Amino acid sequence: MIDKYINKIIQGDCLEVIRKIPDNSIDMTFADPPFNLKKKYNGYRDNKDFTEYLTWCKDWIFEMVRITKPTGSIFVHNIPKWLTYYAGFLNEIADFKHWIAWDAPTAPMGKSLQPNHYGILYYAKSCRENKFYEIRYCHKRCRKCKVLLKDYGGKKDGLHPFGPLVSDSWTDIHRIKHNKYRDEHPCQLPIHLLERLILMVTDENDIVLDPFIGTGTTAIAAKKLGRRYVGIDIDPTYVSTTKEHLEKTMVDSKANDVWVSFYLGEIVTVRNKDWEKVKDCFAIPEPIKEIEYQKISKNRQLSELFNH
Repeated sequence: MIDKYINKIIQGDCLEVIRKIPDNSIDMTFADPPFNLKKKYNGYRDNKDFTEYLTWCKDWIFEMVRITKPTGSIFVHNIPKWLTYYAGFLNEIADFKHWIAWDAPTAPMGKSLQPNHYGILYYAKSCRENKFYEIRYCHKRCRKCKVLLKDYGGKKDGLHPFGPLVSDSWTDIHRIKHNKYRDEHPCQLPIHLLERLILMVTDENDIVLDPFIGTGTTAIAAKKLGRRYVGIDIDPTYVSTTKEHLEKTMVDSKANDVWVSFYLGEIVTVRNKDWEKVKDCFAIPEPIKEIEYQKISKNRQLSELFNH
């Protein structure tokens, strides 16, 4: 029964559609719902009453867990305010894994700490059976000379040549700020953010479902990585835009026959278990001399001093 939904973008109310999907049939579910902050979505009222909004969220969250396989993972993206309520819902029916914070600074709001991250709740349908792969992201280096931008306490020689294991704080992925890179959607996410999540918990041909597909980020990431997808959105314009994007998307995110995530033509995320297969694709810089780091550090300090 799940086959009729595979690799489809479905226009409709997410609850009505998702309730027709069989139990335990999806490998990964990801939701980036409206934030109820009066943003301008096409065909959707983003200003529900507080209680109405949370009741609605609980309904689709429970449905997401129901359709996720015992080995599968559930991700929900939102601002911290709403995630605190979502966690309460999910704690009733799934196993908590992580609160992932990813770098997304916004303008000061006054009389509060400046918001500096969005959160992604990561839950397993069952921790005992959950499919998970350790992920590495690339070291931060000077764009021109490729020197490491951190000192690492004089232990550079012992570092992994590509980069460290991913933690629950992602500072290397940022919001899409420039309009020329955005679709007409108020909350578009970076594709390599979804690619990292997909690489972390799925395999080739696994099924990824997004009940708020928007302009297609999750489906595009899934297709590029050789996964199958199911997308749902209530707005026909977003559905049409997503289908157009998918027609242009190639199943091509590989290096040495290994699935990886690219950004600006460079690999930014790779599974730890795949490193030996893919390491020949990198021109790894030689170990960094301490004097080189000190020179770059001093220049940066001077630059920051004059810029302020």
